[in-house]
Amino acid sequence: MTGTASGSGTPLRVALVGYGLAGSVFHAPLIAATEGLALDTVVTTSPERQEQARAEFGDSLRFAATPDDLWSRADELDLVVIASPNKTHVPIATAALKAGLPVVVDKPIAGTAAEARELAALADERGLLLSVFQNRRWDNDFLTLRKLLEEGELGDAWRFESRFERWRPQPKGGWRESGDPAEIGGLLYDLGSHLVDQALALFGPAASVYAESDVRRPGAETDDDTFIAVTHTNGVRSHLYASATAAQLGPRFRVLGSQAGYVKYGLDPQEAALREGDRPTGDGDWGVEPESLWGRVGAGESPLSGGGTPVPTLPGAYPAFYDAVAKALREDGPNPVTAYEAADALDVLEAARRSARDGETVIV
Repeated sequence: MTGTASGSGTPLRVALVGYGLAGSVFHAPLIAATEGLALDTVVTTSPERQEQARAEFGDSLRFAATPDDLWSRADELDLVVIASPNKTHVPIATAALKAGLPVVVDKPIAGTAAEARELAALADERGLLLSVFQNRRWDNDFLTLRKLLEEGELGDAWRFESRFERWRPQPKGGWRESGDPAEIGGLLYDLGSHLVDQALALFGPAASVYAESDVRRPGAETDDDTFIAVTHTNGVRSHLYASATAAQLGPRFRVLGSQAGYVKYGLDPQEAALREGDRPTGDGDWGVEPESLWGRVGAGESPLSGGGTPVPTLPGAYPAFYDAVAKALREDGPNPVTAYEAADALDVLEAARRSARDGETVIV
């Protein structure tokens, strides 16, 4: 895959489209922390957000009112990162690729798998990088579980339970909770995108999908309590929960194998750290959680009563995503998350939506 930077010592110039939650909390800080990348332009019309960005990243930061303002100076940029509302992902990514620019798109890349594959084909045709920001592949618990599976600590994996649960009894509004299908809102496509991506990354393709999706809270317009059951082609069953209505939170992971199980409570600390203004500095403390939150591996014992063996949680590593993007553009390294992988996840999400609507298992 190619970029447009000239000298190898020159940082790749990044334009960030959108400076809301995704842009300001996740993308901008991680881009700025990545060697070989430089945040050049932010697309936002909000004076408050411009001031916020300038305060953190300096007066040299440029601003644009619309994505279209970027294409006329595409030769001054090396990468476009799209962190705008979901419904804008496909048209902006399409325009960026046609302007000759590599692209990173926040999840979900599109509303349908077909759209994702069309974008992937366009990127292939142009010889450009198209990557999807699935940062949860670099969560501390996910990295730890993957290591346990690779080392055979659980034996053959049989069942994977994964939860992103919250207690938010009052809807917050905004496009993420809009009932308009064009907005691509709701938990299925928000937290569900992470849950499904992780399951497929760990256990491979889906064979069938069953789902239940509800609108529980008064005034809510779209799904706020969703369950997805995925049967993988290798026989592993994934049970995935996304909820804003969980008054008591379950374990983040519960993984059962032929020899042992792994249970892990609590969330990776990186999002909270980024929200609080902490930034990855390479000092070795980033993404580290206290020993009290370590998961446990065991058989026939309850982790809540001290059963099993504590397993040190590997540090979370969100910066690794943009480091891989820089290497893909500079050194022809591998794409960290391809649009084709994102399309496979969207196949599952679309099947889940059909299953929840019709009350039937859907063959993928």
